[in-house]
Amino acid sequence: MSAVKYDLAIIGSGPSGQRAAVAAAKMKKRVAVVESRSVVGGVCINTGTIPSKTMREAVLHLSGYNYRSVYGMNYRVKEKITMADLAFRVQGVIKTEVDVTEAQLSRNGIDVVHGIAKFVDPHQLHVEGPQADTTLEADRIIIAVGTRPASSPLVPINGRTIVNSDQILDLPALPRTLIVVGGGVIGVEYACMFAILGVRVTLIEKRNKLLEFADQEIVEALSYHLRDSRVTLRLGEEVESVEELPDGTVVANLESKKRVSGDALLYAVGRQGNIDDLNLAAAGLEADNRGRIAVNEHYQTKVEHIYAAGDVVGFPSLASVSMEQGRIAAARAFDDHATTSNPSFYPYGIYTIPEISFIGKTEEQLTDEDAPYEVGMAYYRESARGQIRGDTTGRLKLVFHRDTRKVLGVHIIGEGASELIHIGQAVMILGGTVDYFVDTVFNYPTLAECYKVAAFNGLGRLHRYQAE
Repeated sequence: MSAVKYDLAIIGSGPSGQRAAVAAAKMKKRVAVVESRSVVGGVCINTGTIPSKTMREAVLHLSGYNYRSVYGMNYRVKEKITMADLAFRVQGVIKTEVDVTEAQLSRNGIDVVHGIAKFVDPHQLHVEGPQADTTLEADRIIIAVGTRPASSPLVPINGRTIVNSDQILDLPALPRTLIVVGGGVIGVEYACMFAILGVRVTLIEKRNKLLEFADQEIVEALSYHLRDSRVTLRLGEEVESVEELPDGTVVANLESKKRVSGDALLYAVGRQGNIDDLNLAAAGLEADNRGRIAVNEHYQTKVEHIYAAGDVVGFPSLASVSMEQGRIAAARAFDDHATTSNPSFYPYGIYTIPEISFIGKTEEQLTDEDAPYEVGMAYYRESARGQIRGDTTGRLKLVFHRDTRKVLGVHIIGEGASELIHIGQAVMILGGTVDYFVDTVFNYPTLAECYKVAAFNGLGRLHRYQAE
């Protein structure tokens, strides 16, 4: 069978593959996307970002969490919340997002080939499809296969009581007690959700801190909220083995000889690149032990015409960043050097409860760099909108240079943080100073006013030190 020829073949239809395909199609290239699932969208839409964020929204709504400070701690929208309640909302959003993605690919004239892709040589892919096998030949190839939850021989995942993050919505019932192994983004997000539903959660993390890449003052505030929601934090502890007892109870045995028991266990330690079926060696490529493919700043692998983007290239593994990586990879593959992007201005959104979002440098990084900086802080409770919304625990932290006053970082914890961050992002990208927030009028009442309050707070400290 002769190969079907394309300008670009993309393996994977998640955020990076989708954006790469559309970007290339806009350049009038003939594009094929190979997707191993029966539906497009990858992990992001089907098992990762979209399901977890939809579940979070359902949890917040049904539990009445956001209004408990207004109507009392016992306020609920629904008394007995079930896994079926959460899954119902999630499935509806997934279907819509899949439809939107399919329509976008179709509208741009992109061929979608369902099946498992395997390199035959650096330019050819053999696709084993559900109906028939196909061979594609492409001038350029982008690998955007994403990741899957990592597994461990110590943790016998059974899909019922011992699950990974892909299987969390398949739990037969809401557990009364839950063990979460892994204090990274995924583990902490799910720990928050289940805790708000009244589940007693124990979070086990081998490092001594949660979310080490985030500002530690913000993480400390999150840790306080977790403990306030009756989450037990076992930091600096490593799991030695996991077993399911005859009565269905799950037990995690720790290296410190502690035993933690629960109705269910979520294993959320790391993710693994989906490279097993690719036959990378035939393309002259290899991956590291976590299944990650090495790329340069243009997302080009060591094979000149093959690029990789998204979670398969490693940190930060954010859907927003993956989209940008896919767009840049497609542009560079076809020698468009006008398309640029600055990773130092990528925002981070962590959908814990309350959510965290930040951009730029943390205090810890600036301290290590011996950079002269000052901090301005604003609390949601100081704003009228914070009082109206009932969110009195959120805070916004501005970090700026003491001499130039340039904004170096913005760190927010509280509802709406991932939306609010974009104001700080715009100011930083345009090289703005902290004075911008002082001189700008914000709508009243809004949480955006926190920028002005934080700016006044920081400049007040600065002037106080200068006066001394």
